[in-house]
This record gives sequence, C-alpha cells and structure tokens, in this order.
Amino acid sequence: MKIHQPMHCIVEYHCGQSRLSPTPYSLKFQAFELNAPQRSTRLFWSCLGYSNWILKCRCVAMRFSTMLLSTCNSCSRPAKTVEQKAMSFLQHCNKLHHLYQLHAFIIKTSLDCNKFIIAKFLRRFFSSSSTSSEALPYTRLLFDSIPYPDTFIWNTMIRAYLDAHNPRESISLFFQMQLQLRIPVDSFSLSLVVQACGRSHDTWNGFRVHTQILKLGFSSDLFVQTALIEMYSKFGDMVIARKILDEMNEPDLVSYNVLLSEYVKAGEIELARHLFDNMPNKDLVSWNTMIHGYAAHGSVASARKLFDACIQRDLVSWSSMISAYAKSRQSNEALRLFHDMQLAKVMPDGITMVSVLSACGDIGALGMGKMVHEYIERSGIKIDVKLGTSLVDMYAKCGDIDNSLVVFSKMDVKDVLTWSSMIMGLANHGLGEVALDYFLKMTEEGINPNDITFVGVLTACSHVGLISKGWAFFTSMNDVYGVTPKLEHYGCMVDILGRAGHLQDARELIKSMPFAPDAIVWRTLLSACRVHKNVELAEEAILNLMELEPDDDGNYVLLSNIYAQAKMWSNVVNVRRMMRSRSIIKVPGSSSIEVDNTVHEFIAGDKSHPKSKEIYEMLAEMHDRLVHVGYKPLTSTVLQDLNDQAKEEVLSHHSEKLAIAFGLLNTVPGSPIRIVKNLRVCEDCHLAIKLASAIYDRKIIVRDRNRFHHFVEGSCSCGDFW
Repeated sequence: MKIHQPMHCIVEYHCGQSRLSPTPYSLKFQAFELNAPQRSTRLFWSCLGYSNWILKCRCVAMRFSTMLLSTCNSCSRPAKTVEQKAMSFLQHCNKLHHLYQLHAFIIKTSLDCNKFIIAKFLRRFFSSSSTSSEALPYTRLLFDSIPYPDTFIWNTMIRAYLDAHNPRESISLFFQMQLQLRIPVDSFSLSLVVQACGRSHDTWNGFRVHTQILKLGFSSDLFVQTALIEMYSKFGDMVIARKILDEMNEPDLVSYNVLLSEYVKAGEIELARHLFDNMPNKDLVSWNTMIHGYAAHGSVASARKLFDACIQRDLVSWSSMISAYAKSRQSNEALRLFHDMQLAKVMPDGITMVSVLSACGDIGALGMGKMVHEYIERSGIKIDVKLGTSLVDMYAKCGDIDNSLVVFSKMDVKDVLTWSSMIMGLANHGLGEVALDYFLKMTEEGINPNDITFVGVLTACSHVGLISKGWAFFTSMNDVYGVTPKLEHYGCMVDILGRAGHLQDARELIKSMPFAPDAIVWRTLLSACRVHKNVELAEEAILNLMELEPDDDGNYVLLSNIYAQAKMWSNVVNVRRMMRSRSIIKVPGSSSIEVDNTVHEFIAGDKSHPKSKEIYEMLAEMHDRLVHVGYKPLTSTVLQDLNDQAKEEVLSHHSEKLAIAFGLLNTVPGSPIRIVKNLRVCEDCHLAIKLASAIYDRKIIVRDRNRFHHFVEGSCSCGDFW
C-alpha cells in the first residue's frame, strides 16, 4: 500500500485523575506530519493545563505501523492475540522511532491500560541501545499517564533515572512512591534507591533508607546488602562496607566484586589484593578489576603478573594492560602486547586503539601508527571524537603534521581536546601562525578553550616570537575565557620573553608568580640566558635548579656551555668539579628511528647494532663532508677532561648522529628522516644536522624533549632557539 499524502488517526482515551493531586491534567502526544515516502514517525509531547486526562496520539499511517495493523488484521481479534503480537514486535524494536510507532499501535489497539505491556514497553526503551536522554522525557510522560502504576513500573522508572546518571531524581521518585502514594516497595526498589544515594553522595537519605531497610526486614536480602556495600564505599566508609560483606550469610560473587571495585576506586590496593586473594571464587571481572587497579596506580609489574596468571582474558584484560604500558611510557611493551592480542584473536575496540596510538606517538613510530590507522578503518572500528583526537595527536607527535591536519579536517565532531591537540601539534612544529588561526576557528565554532588549549596558544606565540600577542592571550585567559593561568602558562610566558631577549622582564614575571616556580620555569630562563649570553642571570637560575633538581646533569651542561661561550674557562672547570663531587653522571642520550615498521634505538657510542660497521663508515663519511663545508665540532660542549681530538670523537658518536647515519643507509634517497631524542639536542648536533640536511638533500625531523626541529636545506624551524 503506497501512501503519498499525510494521513492521521486520532485516538482519545480518558484515563481518569492525577495520582499526585486531585487536580487532573492533560497529556498530549503528537506525530510529525511527514510524507509517507520518508518512512519515519516522531512523537513529541507537551503538558497542557489542568483538565481531564486526554491522551491524544496523531499517528502517521506509515509502512511500519501499517505492517503492525495488517499483521493483526483488525483490533476485533481477542485481546490476547493482539497482546502476543505487540510483545513479539516489542522484542524486535531496537530503534527509537520504531518504539514511537509501536507506542502508537499500543494506543490504537487499546493496550495502553495493560500494565504488563506498558511495563515491558518502558523496559524496552531503556534496554534499547538507541535510547538515552532523548527517550527519558518521553517515557516520563508515558509513566505519568498511567493511572495506577504498580511497584514494577515504579522500579522501572527509578532505574531509568539511575541509568541516565540522574540519581537524585531516582531518590525523589522513591520517596514519592513510598511516602506520598503508599506504594509497597520491594527489594529491587530499595536496592535501586540505595545505589542512587551512593552515586549522589546523599548520606542523609542513605542513612534514612538504611533505617527503613532494617524496619521492613530487608537487611538480609542479597541485592539490598550488595547495594549497601556500594553505597557506604562511595560515602568513603570502607569499614562499614566490609562489615556488611562479612555479615552476609551467603555473599555471592557480585557482592565480592562490588567491594573489590570500590577498594580499587578508593586507592586501597592492598585491601583490594587481600580481598582478591581470599575470595572463595573469582571470575574474569575479579581479575580485570585487580589488573586495572594495579595499572591505574602505577604498579605495572604487578598488573602484568596478574595478567599472565589470568587464564581467560577478554577485551578488558588486554586493553587494561596495554593502557598501563602506554601510560607508563613503556611504549614498546604496549605495542608488543597489542601484537600478542591480535595473535590471540581478540578484537580490539576504540579504547584499545587510543592506548596503542598513544604508544606509537610516544616513540615516534610513524610507520606503525599508519598501520594502526589502516587497521582501525579496515576493522570498522568507529572513529569517535576520542579516537580521532588520538590519531591527530599521534601523527603530530610522529612528525607528520600534514596527516594530522588531514585527520582533523575529516572529523565531523571535534571537542576542546581535539582542537587543543591540533593547536599544540602545529605549535610544536613551528607553525605558530597557523596554530593561532586554528584557535580563532575554534572560538568561532563556539568551542570554549581550556587550560590545555592555552598552553598550545602560548607555545605558538613563543615559537614565532609574538610577544604582544602572547601577553594578550595570557591576560585574556582569565578576563575573557575564565581560565585561571597555571604554572605551565607562566612558563610559556617566560619562554616568550626569554626568546625575545627580555630576560629581566622574564625574571620579574617569575618573581610575581602566585606560586613557586618549578624546574621547567628556571630551565627555560637558563636556556634564554645561553642564547643571549647573560651569565649573571644564568647563575641565579642554576642555583634554583640545583635546589629543585640537584642530580639533573642537563642543567650543569647548560651552565658549562654558557661559561664556555663567555670564555670563562675556570668556571667551566669548576662546573666539572662540582659534577664529580656530587657524583653527577651525564645521562646518555638515546635516539630512535623507525625503518620498515621497526624502531631502532641508539645510545651515544653504541656499537651493538648488527649494522654497526656500516653505520660508523657512514659516520666517517658524514664527518668528512661536514668538515668540507666548514663544520667545526663544538668541543667546548664536552665536559669530560679530554683533549680536543677525543672530544671530537665523543661528539661524532652522539646518538642522533648514529640514527641519522642509519637513516641515510636504510631509507629511500630524498625521503624524510625522522628521529626521536630523549634529551635536548646539543648545540654541536644541531649545527651538524643543519649542514647534513643540505649536503644530503634530506628533510631531517628531530623531536627532542622540548620541541620539533625541521631541518631543511641548512636551516632549522626553531631559528636556533630551543
């Protein structure tokens, strides 16, 4: 049957008086008038005045509702048959508009006063994957239209609000049900309201309900006791929660798992482990809870021991362990475990892939990151906002800002973290002006920036030397956007002023900070002193750094370089003596490069690589060609007591030079070489890489602990300030 004009059927049913007040009121349900070819129906509602209850439903005679009626043939059939048909259709409705249409059918066939059908209909709404906050107002109006709902229907509505993260409304409904209407409660009602009290941290009503539980004789009910364990745990009273478990006649696995989970959430890992070890039975939930607990609190080794001991592992087990490795920056382990997960034929989800992408970004494994991106698309994993943001961040951290921009542009929905990741990525790659353009676009789209956004914005201003804009953004944080500047924002401003040579202004800003400066702030000032050769201020900065980070060798190296630039050789010697007296050992630099989806890591002077012979031959060739174009090793940056020839050899074997030599040997001529360095790039390597980029006609991208350096044709994107 084809229908090309909107058709309406109107059903009126007088349902009686309001149960909450002697004053009745009306409820009206309407359907959009749509042409039949659109094949969709939507019901919307409004409460009208205070009069007799009139339920009006204007239903568009569409394909779905026509099918329902034709299946039943007519409403003259016995009610039982129609009820069975309605129940059958109810089982197959999984979309919101289908449920709306079924509701119209229920009203048309006079099943709307069948409490069993209505209760099942309400439950179906809340079990449907497509229902959420959009469905809740609809079902509340439907609930309010039922003349005398029984306990089951009340419980359904209370649970709906609890599942919709509105526990206070659940509590309100419970007391309305019990105190105003005298509807009898059951164990399910009580367990629901107890959960609601816990999740809303409503201690007053929680104690009140617990008293009622004791009076009504439900204190030994398994469901109620389990809910009480959760409630008292959320109140922070783990002693009472444990006491309830201990006093239970026959606690089941759910009861144990609830307390176990609450121990983990409260950070009580030792208590959680004691409970776990003494549980009479354990299931996968128990194991996953403990694995996640150890991982979340930094005990990665303990988490791995449990993971290995767990015979049955599911998606949660694998994802928790991969996430633990990624967050602790054991990225290679995270990627190895992801490979094992694939061999175990466990299908990852978006949450897993966020951790995997984080690991790729951490070690700069661009090839692996691209493979993961392809795997996501091939597997049909939905790229939501969080996963899309992870892709943007991964590409930016791996030095491929172009692909980061491509992913960003393809995202339909972007939140503040997405924009912030893009802005920060652009800023770290030296594209400050572009980053500020994206900030403008972000605000034009109505996205409010947060503190992370402004770190990216101020970093962008710093990297392109925009002092006035930097100050303007800094002052606008609180005045315009309501974001209170934090320590990292002050650090960015110190960097902006220091880069521009305004060292005294930077010092005054540090003095005026509302909190004590950390090592990053002082190190930023020290770096500026190196560039602008301000020895006096550098000495002040290093004194503060020695208090905050007395064992950090990088600070001593920076100060020594400043003295060497000023030809204050006796001071250089004093720095070396200070390092020896304090047993300061220089942390060896390490650099990694990915070739053919394998990450190769080098440390200074490393000869353990299978291709060491070829690498050192390439290093010798590089050195000769660099010297030919005027390169002179900066031996003053070497703090060891060595002669100049030995110092030159030390410099030539720095980890980034080894990685570049390997890249020149094993990558396609003309292709970019991407290096990740664990420390700040030293002055000598920075100079050598600039020259090498021109000699070998290669773009060399180096990510050190401060920023990205794009070396192209003999120059660097950092402008020799890093």
